[in-house]
This record gives sequence, structure tokens and C-alpha cells, in this order.
Amino acid sequence: MAHTSLQTVELFSQSQLEAIACAFGDTVDGLTNQEIDRLFASCILNDPGSGTKWKRIYNAFADAQNTKKNRTNILEFIRQALMPVRHVKDPERFERLRTNANQALVLCGLIVQEDGKLVAAQTATTISDARRRALELRGNLTARGIHPDVLKFCREELVADNYFHAVLEAVKSIAEKLRNKANLTGDGATLVDAALSGSSPRLAINKLRTDSERSEQSGFANLIKGTFGMFRNPTAHEARILWQMKKEDAEDLLSLVSLVHRRLDGASVNTP
Repeated sequence: MAHTSLQTVELFSQSQLEAIACAFGDTVDGLTNQEIDRLFASCILNDPGSGTKWKRIYNAFADAQNTKKNRTNILEFIRQALMPVRHVKDPERFERLRTNANQALVLCGLIVQEDGKLVAAQTATTISDARRRALELRGNLTARGIHPDVLKFCREELVADNYFHAVLEAVKSIAEKLRNKANLTGDGATLVDAALSGSSPRLAINKLRTDSERSEQSGFANLIKGTFGMFRNPTAHEARILWQMKKEDAEDLLSLVSLVHRRLDGASVNTP
């Protein structure tokens, strides 16, 4: 079931319940009636049985909260609806559903992360607040010529939480590109060494013919390791409240990630 820290927060308001229900009951990107049936059963929610999809969900939510005086079953519905394993056949649909849900949830001080975890977040005061912050960050980065693979992390549900998730997910994308381009598994420094180190690395950012070029290759590998070590590893294991990130910090870190992506895009691939 949902985490206790989320259960103890005050109940959802009627308007909040309606916004969440509308996101999951959206006629285009929402859940199907069969999916709603299964979620009602597994989350122990009474099915009102009639009405549009969003109205069914809203009535079930309202009944559970009014009867039990807590948010437990509603939070469990959200978590189960957005479990990535439910959407492995259509990940794009998962992202659309998660984005719609997060636009409502961020107004309640919650977001669903890409791994499906429902966590507390800095509450957006209006629907446009999180979107405004995302557009502002994206606009500043576009002016810098940031790599398109980085810009996609400037979404409102990510920057709603002090820009933390935008940078965290962007840094994680470096490892994903390394794995895909070098045809490797693993993570962190081990992955970097396997892809970029050695006399004949799988990925070479230059011709590796001179000491200067070999030094550049080594420095690039160390730059990625340093990025993982300075940001990704510590923050991935500590409470997010300990990492208060400003917009200016996010822009600088995303610029660094952009540089890495561009060099990886231009790297030659050597077959082992």
C-alpha cells in the first residue's frame, strides 16, 4: 500500500479528487473501463457502476475517502495505475498518462516518478505554475543550444520539485546513451570504463592517435564519472530535501549533460 508519510497528509479536496479522476478517466489518454474495473478490485474501491470513466473514478475515490477518512485506497489506485510493468507494451502511453496525472497531482504536493513511485513534491499553487517553471527552464536552455535529448527532461512534473528530477533524469540519460551506443550493460564508473577506457575503447571521441587525443579521451571518461559521483550517486540515495537546487544550478548541470551527449553522438564505435 502507499507510504505512511503520504497517508498522513490531509485529505484530498473535492476539486483535487476531480482533477485526478479526470486525468485517469481522460477519453484519449486515460485508462480503459476494463483497466478501471481491475484497479477498483485490487485497490478495494467500490465501483459506482455507471457514468463516464472520470465520474466513476471520482465517485469511487470520494466514497473511499468519506468512508475511511484517509487517502490510502486512492493513493494505491494511483500507484497501481502507473506501475511501469503495466505499460511495457506501450511506454509512450505510460508517459502521456503519467504526465496528465502529474499535472493534477503536483497541485496536491505529489508526483509519480518515471519508475512509478508516488512521492511528495513541492506543491504548485496553480495549474500554470509548474508549466511556467518548465517553460522558463526550457526557454533558457534552448537559447544556450542545449542538446534535444536533454530538453525533453524539462517537463513540468519534473521541475515542480526544485528542478531536482529534471537534472537527475538527464544525468541518468548519459548512462542510457552509453549502454545503447556501446551495446553494454551496467552502470556508473564500471559502465564508463567499459565504454570509454583502454587502448581501444568501444567509443572513441577522437582518433586516439596522439598523446593529446588520448588525454582528451581519458578526461572525457573522468568527466562523466565525476558527473555521476558529484550529482547522481549521492542524490539518488538521500532525501531530496537535502539537495535544494536552484534554476541556475539546473541550467549549468544540464549544459554539462548536453556537452556529454554531443560528444557521445559524435563518437566512433569500435567493435570488440
